[in-house]
Amino acid sequence: MTSVRRVGPEAADEVLAVVREAFGSRPQLDPPADALSDTPDSIAAALAHGGGLIVEVDGHAAGALLLDPQGDTTFLRRVGVLHEHRHSGVASTLVRAALEAAAGAGRVVVLAREELPATVEFWVHQGFTEVARDAPYVRLERAGVLAYDVPDAEAMRDLGRDLATRLRAGDLVVLTGGLGAGKTTLSQGIGAGLRVRGDITSPTFVIARVHPSLVDGPSLVHVDAYRLGGIDELDDLDLEASLEDAVTLVEWGAGLAEGLAQSRLEVRIARAEGAETTEHLDPRRVYVGGVGARWLTAGSDG
Repeated sequence: MTSVRRVGPEAADEVLAVVREAFGSRPQLDPPADALSDTPDSIAAALAHGGGLIVEVDGHAAGALLLDPQGDTTFLRRVGVLHEHRHSGVASTLVRAALEAAAGAGRVVVLAREELPATVEFWVHQGFTEVARDAPYVRLERAGVLAYDVPDAEAMRDLGRDLATRLRAGDLVVLTGGLGAGKTTLSQGIGAGLRVRGDITSPTFVIARVHPSLVDGPSLVHVDAYRLGGIDELDDLDLEASLEDAVTLVEWGAGLAEGLAQSRLEVRIARAEGAETTEHLDPRRVYVGGVGARWLTAGSDG
């Protein structure tokens, strides 16, 4: 079982243990990684400044990082995963949790070493864009994540309408969340905001629907990726609108739809932790973050 904890200075020894083992098992670098000179006091001070995250697998620490907010930018520091947990999804879990923990930051930045191209490639795969090289570091950035507390279905539709104002032809929206999370409700709001024709319903049984614009704007291509064996199957759907001329919204698209466009808007719907659920209220927390140059330039606000 994998879980993520937000931690402060009290967890300095735990974080330091992960950092020392994770960075100590990497190839030797010249100059050596700054992490190798960390102490309990230096880690505690960093945690007091911005906090950190620990990923646990079956109750044992498997990865950790430090959050370093600086104005409108949050840096991810000391990102480390124990050797036995690499290539198991722990690193991706850690990064996603970090992006959500840094919600509200305009940009999230990481510095990777030039001598570790696989590490640079990992960050690119996580949606970061290389923006500069200043030996021995590669600077990678992505637009920050915005978090919205959504108390009910109408508020979810309103959020969709707001998101629609940021979208333009050629945009890809990748929408994830559990069954009954409100994905189709949010999609209805986006469709209303784009002012397209037809009711937005779950596309589960037809895989994809095209909703033409009523106002000479982009069409909405609404896709359900749950039953797709691969995004290449979109070529067989005989869509009536070119993806370059439409807004493409893919439900259940994480890990599958990213190849449709170089940039995308990722939307994840989660149940609001600690919120009271009633007959009329079933609160959600919605995370919205842009990936790629389109959103790095525009920011998550479009």
